[in-house]
Amino acid sequence: MVVKVHRIPGASRRSKPSTLLAPVFLALLSACSMAPQENVPAVPLSTAWKSVPTAEGWVSADAARAWQAGKWWELFEDPVLADLMGRVEVSNQNLALAVANVAQAQALLEQQRAALWPTLGVQAGAQRTGGQGASNAGSSLSASLSASWAPDLWGRLGDAARAQAANVQISQADLANARLSAQGSLANAYLALREADAEIVLLDETVKAYERSTSITQNRYEAGVAARTDLLQAQATLLSAQASRTAMTRSRAVYEHAIALLVGEAPANFSLAAQQWVDRVPEVPAGVPSALLLRRPDIAAAERSVAAANLQIGVARSAFFPSVTLSASGGPSTGFPISNLFSASNMLWSLGLSVAETLFDAGARQARVDQTMAARDAAIATYRQTALTAMGQVEDQLTALQTLAQQMAQTREAADAAARVEQQVLNSYQAGLSAYTAVVTAQASALSQRRGVLQLQLQRQQAAVGLIQAIGGGWQAPWADAAP
Repeated sequence: MVVKVHRIPGASRRSKPSTLLAPVFLALLSACSMAPQENVPAVPLSTAWKSVPTAEGWVSADAARAWQAGKWWELFEDPVLADLMGRVEVSNQNLALAVANVAQAQALLEQQRAALWPTLGVQAGAQRTGGQGASNAGSSLSASLSASWAPDLWGRLGDAARAQAANVQISQADLANARLSAQGSLANAYLALREADAEIVLLDETVKAYERSTSITQNRYEAGVAARTDLLQAQATLLSAQASRTAMTRSRAVYEHAIALLVGEAPANFSLAAQQWVDRVPEVPAGVPSALLLRRPDIAAAERSVAAANLQIGVARSAFFPSVTLSASGGPSTGFPISNLFSASNMLWSLGLSVAETLFDAGARQARVDQTMAARDAAIATYRQTALTAMGQVEDQLTALQTLAQQMAQTREAADAAARVEQQVLNSYQAGLSAYTAVVTAQASALSQRRGVLQLQLQRQQAAVGLIQAIGGGWQAPWADAAP
């Protein structure tokens, strides 16, 4: 610690020592800190994503504005989803808990900052005496002012306040992370519900087709053209499709219940009408790996944890130095008559200075320093691991989007081929050229491929949601000067 002393302009050589020492003392208070220099831990970063060799641009300016505003769900172009997202913000109790945690951390910060200032107090009292045996009957007052201040000579209080400020930022990042998690869960549940609607429509159409096949087989059996096993197979196929439809109805109800909880509603009071699925898969800009460090709330929170742990080292180190307390009090003497309220002769005052230092503690203070340094090392390890995990999640979702797009195209072709085979085999059976087992096999394959197309489309949408969450959902640390 280096303190430079400059002569105060306008101060004479005969100025009182206290006048000259005041600015030095203030400079001393502001300059001292026992915390190590704060440095953001290095994280191994690549220049680009493995699955995206070059940075991708935006598809439209509207998409860019939605992303920067944190309204990433608008990329799916579903007004019902957008309305539900607004309800999550105001009704989700997990978010309410995170908001309360931010307020609590802010209050603790104000409490820490208040410790840097002097404490002022006042005490007053009144007394009246009288009676036949009283020699001094009458009224008297007592009043006094007191002040005390523990100067932060070694930065203990300042470091503690700065550490709490970092904790406030951690709580803000935790709130953003809770918000993004709730939004992602809502989006996934909502998209799954809409995919269930689409599957229910498909299964309704399938049931109708199987009913026609069963009716045809019934007529052929009654005419003596088809065997009873053909009719039983047709009925079994129809019942299997109906059972699948019932199971899908149950799945839709589960998704609806999950959405109700996310928006803060009782499931019994919440419902979503079936509607056509907006199966759009938006393009999401992955950016560059370094952008994650301030755009992922959990990474930002981990980095602020390192900063807070670093400042706690300064708090622990300051315990090796003496503590200084300044005190002052003043006021009229105790029990003066009201008539002498403004008499200078009754005024008393006192000034005090106390210094305290621990001479022996069997290594407790050094152990505290060692503990805080180990805590900082742990925070650094957590920060680096959080950043690496986040980069792995981004790579996973980018790979998923690419492979699912290819799988989707292949499954569509397979579904079209299976539909043609189904129709041809059914025609062949009606012409008496094929066994009904071939019809059952073709029908099962066609239905499986059609449902596979819908499920893959849902996986693509959910992979887009996963990528959005992995890159922070458009959030940026509010304490950052600029985007990385």
